Amino acid sequence: MSTTSLLRFSLSPHNSSLHRRHECPPLYYNRRRSILPHSPKLRASTRISSKAVEFTSPTELLLEEKTAREEANSTVLLDVSGMMCGACVTRVKSILSADQRVESVVVNMLTETAAIKLKEGVGEDFSGVSEELAKRVSASGFDARRRVSGMGVEAKVRKWRETVEKKDALLVKSRNRVAFAWTLVALCCGSHASHILHSVGIHIGHGSVLDILHNSYVKGGLALGSLLGPGRDLLFDGLRAFRKGSPNMNSLVGFGSIAAFAISAVALLNPELQWNAAFFDEPVMLLGFILLGRSLEERARIKASSDMNELLSLISTKSRLVIAPSGSDVSADSILCSDAMCIEVPTDDIRVGDAILVLPGETIPVDGKVLAGRSVVDESMLTGESLPVFKEKDHFVSAGTINWVEDAQGREAPIQRLADSIAGPFVYSVMTLSAATFAFWYYIGTHIFPDVLLNDIAGPDGNSLLLSMKLAVDVLVVSCPCALGLATPTAILVGTSLGAKQGLLIRGGDVLERLAGIDYITLDKTGTLTEGRPAVSSVASISHEESEILQIAAAVEKTASHPLARAIIAKAESLNLNIPTTRGQLAEPGSGTLAEVDGLLVAVGKLSWVHERFQQKTSVSDVQRLEQSVIHQSSAEYSSNHSRTIVYVGREGEGIIGAIAISDNLRCDAESTITRLQQNGIHTVLLSGDREEAVAAVARTVGVESEFVNSSLTPQQKSDVISSLQTSGHRVAMVGDGINDAPSLALADVGIALQIEGQENAASNAASIILLGNRLSQVVDAIDLARATMAKVRQNLTWAVAYNVVAIPMAAGVLLPHFDFAMTPSLSGGMMALSSIFVVTNSLLLQLHGTQKKKENSKTNTYSR
Repeated sequence: MSTTSLLRFSLSPHNSSLHRRHECPPLYYNRRRSILPHSPKLRASTRISSKAVEFTSPTELLLEEKTAREEANSTVLLDVSGMMCGACVTRVKSILSADQRVESVVVNMLTETAAIKLKEGVGEDFSGVSEELAKRVSASGFDARRRVSGMGVEAKVRKWRETVEKKDALLVKSRNRVAFAWTLVALCCGSHASHILHSVGIHIGHGSVLDILHNSYVKGGLALGSLLGPGRDLLFDGLRAFRKGSPNMNSLVGFGSIAAFAISAVALLNPELQWNAAFFDEPVMLLGFILLGRSLEERARIKASSDMNELLSLISTKSRLVIAPSGSDVSADSILCSDAMCIEVPTDDIRVGDAILVLPGETIPVDGKVLAGRSVVDESMLTGESLPVFKEKDHFVSAGTINWVEDAQGREAPIQRLADSIAGPFVYSVMTLSAATFAFWYYIGTHIFPDVLLNDIAGPDGNSLLLSMKLAVDVLVVSCPCALGLATPTAILVGTSLGAKQGLLIRGGDVLERLAGIDYITLDKTGTLTEGRPAVSSVASISHEESEILQIAAAVEKTASHPLARAIIAKAESLNLNIPTTRGQLAEPGSGTLAEVDGLLVAVGKLSWVHERFQQKTSVSDVQRLEQSVIHQSSAEYSSNHSRTIVYVGREGEGIIGAIAISDNLRCDAESTITRLQQNGIHTVLLSGDREEAVAAVARTVGVESEFVNSSLTPQQKSDVISSLQTSGHRVAMVGDGINDAPSLALADVGIALQIEGQENAASNAASIILLGNRLSQVVDAIDLARATMAKVRQNLTWAVAYNVVAIPMAAGVLLPHFDFAMTPSLSGGMMALSSIFVVTNSLLLQLHGTQKKKENSKTNTYSR
């Protein structure tokens, strides 16, 4: 393929999207209307998610835009930094929810955002309310700022990149703190080197350096340096949060470190107490473990969101706008006319109808339709397919936006509420337990179990005060609300990012949780089990020319968006038929379309519906002969692996006058998908508005049991079937592709829409998940991903709860009386850090699910070739 060829596309109000890259030759295309900002790429892999709506009329467009404006005016988005654990999230949420003007709040610690939905009637003072809410959060110890809405693609990309750079800088600072802290740990523990070497048989004498390090005042200086050096930000943040009434993880660590230092300082300055001042080692080691754990945790969290950063890096903020003189034409042979001018402009400045040039290796900046040229586009990040897709004239290409993925990662799963309910009072509970631990051992425990004073933590003289204080510090330090706060959002972050890689646009964690529990899946037939590219296979008439039947049917269906309508129009246009104009068109979803053609009403649709439109009735025998004729003609051309739908045409004063058979190939993965769903214990239900014979034939072919086959249904009846299943206690998912499916998609526990030819419509707007690869097998992929993600969430929560349930009693000295085991603050700090690291790392293991899926897809592509 020539590397100089070019593509040109034209954008219409029907697209949605993601990110793509274009392989070899340049592309030339026209922009079409899209609701959100986008950007794609040529050649290299790209993925990103976006949302757009297909409009069928200017009125619907205005209504959609009005609704979007109203929703935007009732939602506040705050950037909130300083959240360290689940307790912080709960605190921010409670502050915002306490305002009477707030309807609901979602806070995400990983993306550092708070989404606030305001009640109706607050829109007039929207800006003032937003600023006031941000100030309230800031006053509680967090840095909150209102995110400016209405930013263009370039501004959003710049802001996100600044955030990434800021996090990278913080990571470097964190590494430096860790290096400093562990240098102090090495120096503070250096005095023990001779003892360690002696235990392994190596005997060395004490030198001047070891003597200096062994000095208690030097140890105290190192401990103070650790507190005021690498641990300063942590301590000050914890104390500030406590003072403002929202203590966090840093508060617990801060109190533990200060308490450990204070014990040793009191012992050093009051030798008559005969305490062991070697406890100076503990705050140094404690902060060393905590800072190391925080650094590793932050690296893992950045890794978890790396997919988002990779998607963002592929967004194109610049476009090559082609301006050609009036009357000139851009063809595939001469990509650009000699008088055309190519100007690089911000992508935000591109408008519907503009012509854009895309060179090899560049990102496609906006949704469009190819007008000239040819090339291949890597859509692996959009559809999950590893093979590049060939594009030429009249093919659609798509751009992308981070809006949907970012929103998905910010929506919490209902199971997160359990973690929030625990994490909210967690810090206060731990502080209470710490105080109770001190009181018990000092006033009661050492008298009931006097042998515990022989343990090293009680000092050389068995001091009960020292033992009690150390155990109280252990309780403060070992507890880990971070693990609870990270358990759900890290898994959701990885899961939704992984879904974007596989061509699955998932609206949020709540969708994943519902999808994981699905036990019934209802499927539409046309465009879902079939390919959605129907074609007219035969036309029959009672007394008119077949061309006339096709002409008037195409006229009535001219503005309809249903795949069957497009098939009729395409057939009429292919025969160069003159399509009459219509008046007073009326569409009844699931039944048919009615319009006035040449002064007479014409109805096109289902037999019963068309028959009821007119007083003049066609005899039953004529209708039967008409049906047999059109089926016979269609059967001669198409095999049994096709779905055949018959559309009837009626006219005022005559009744039914003709029939059109429309055939559509069954999807190649339809049967295997149904089988896989049933193997996973999920019942499959077929819902269709088509006639019983056609639906039954498809059901037999793909393997849907006859008891779960429903035909001749209106959109409302489809919804009734779903409602009935839900009333029986089942969790139901609906898979569809057209406007007729929108009510059912919205009603189901999870609505799944297939995206056909890169276009979105009312179905995808109502759905919770969009299958960008337009493969039915992606339904199973989505369910597998949801179950794997929720398994990780449950594992994380189980670990977080179990860790605290086990570790806190151990730190409080439960094992001390009978097993002579007591934890030190440094050991407690290490365990706490490892607990958080375990949760984040376990969530990252979810990426192995994506690796396995990629291998399976690769094998499938190899076999198919």
